[in-house]
Amino acid sequence: MSTSYRRRLNRESSPFRANIIPAVSVLLGSLTVLLPVISTMPVMPPFGLMFLVAWRLIRPGLWPVWAGFPLGLFDDIFSGNPIGTAALLWSTVFIYIEIVDHRYLWRGFWQDWFIASTSLMIVLAGGVLINNIIAENVSLLVIIPQLILSIFLYPLMLRIVAGLDRRRLS
Repeated sequence: MSTSYRRRLNRESSPFRANIIPAVSVLLGSLTVLLPVISTMPVMPPFGLMFLVAWRLIRPGLWPVWAGFPLGLFDDIFSGNPIGTAALLWSTVFIYIEIVDHRYLWRGFWQDWFIASTSLMIVLAGGVLINNIIAENVSLLVIIPQLILSIFLYPLMLRIVAGLDRRRLS
């Protein structure tokens, strides 16, 4: 047996790396709103939320149910939404996914994609409704391009999270 294989056998992954990679990926996803994208309507997907949902669906026991609250607060700081919007909506998504996990013992790709799509709809529509209460009255039709792009980019997000998960456990 060569030494390159011997170094990889029977070794444990770093606990620091195993815990930090998921959180950092969600935080970096939330920071994508700082990229210079100019448009008249929201088209940029909520990458922080997409990473969060992908991690939750790939590794169900990775985070407790309350983890959506602090990660959502971080997203609120940079997204420009009223403070507490993402914290409330991301926590709601975590509870929704937890309920679905207990109801259905097995899931496949299509069910996960449906769960992620409904989660994205809940958060994007909820964000518009909360902003309508506080600031101005905007139609829900404004988020349709953002929602469609987010739904179709979700399988790519799953691939990225799966690669990060392999890196996390190596």
